[in-house]
Amino acid sequence: MLTQEQRDQYRRDGYIVLPDFKAPDEIARLRARAEAIVDAFDPAESRAVFTTRDQENVSDAWFLGSDNTVRCFFEEEAFDSHGQLKQAKALSINKIGHAMHDLDPVFEAFTRDAKLAAVARDLGLERPQVWQSMYIFKQPGIGGEVRWHQDATFFDSTPISVTTFWFALEDATVDNGCLWVEPGGHRGPLRERFLRDGQRITMEKLDTTPWPDEGVAAPVECKAGSLVCFHGLLPHYSAPNRSAVSRHAFTLHATDARSAYSPRNWIQRDASFAARGFD
Repeated sequence: MLTQEQRDQYRRDGYIVLPDFKAPDEIARLRARAEAIVDAFDPAESRAVFTTRDQENVSDAWFLGSDNTVRCFFEEEAFDSHGQLKQAKALSINKIGHAMHDLDPVFEAFTRDAKLAAVARDLGLERPQVWQSMYIFKQPGIGGEVRWHQDATFFDSTPISVTTFWFALEDATVDNGCLWVEPGGHRGPLRERFLRDGQRITMEKLDTTPWPDEGVAAPVECKAGSLVCFHGLLPHYSAPNRSAVSRHAFTLHATDARSAYSPRNWIQRDASFAARGFD
């Protein structure tokens, strides 16, 4: 599936962009299903906000209970000072997570893809296990910042094998909050680990290496339908979306079953709901 040049680029930079990976009709089905999930969501169930700031203290029961189900989360700036939504519910949701790829037929069909399985193998995942899916809205005007981080923080394994598959469902630009990465940064250390013990979360600091600055960070602008694949140690970030257009994306996180998945990762599965691959 991948050319030798693409494999070499992935090893060198820690990421690759594959344009036109998903067809417009596949994207349309996923977007329509996400819209239906949000439409059916009752804000009275939860007003949980998703933020990447101070995650060990803001990860509440609604978030922790989303590990193996499907739940909606609001943008940080969705509510006014009186606790009322400042815009329509459909324009207030930050993301849907975290097990749509196994529990929802439309998301499952998008995930179980022979082309995607081939890419995963080419990237070194001989026995992929998909642990998490997220539909990210990056809403116009209020789309929240996602701070610099590494996905291995949340999906630790020995050896580290987590790989991210990030699908652009709309054009991603600097203006509407595209990804930024540190090319080659995957060769650096793991800085943090997000650890779960029951309902308690801690963020363990492992290394003091600073996060990238503007001098080394590179934007990953791409068209709708593109697939961005990146290594679990690659530092990445996205700025707030202050533009008038959204930046919908869908992302999957997978490890290789040949590596030992940490029992302290926040998402766990047992034999009754085993993590599956892309086939």
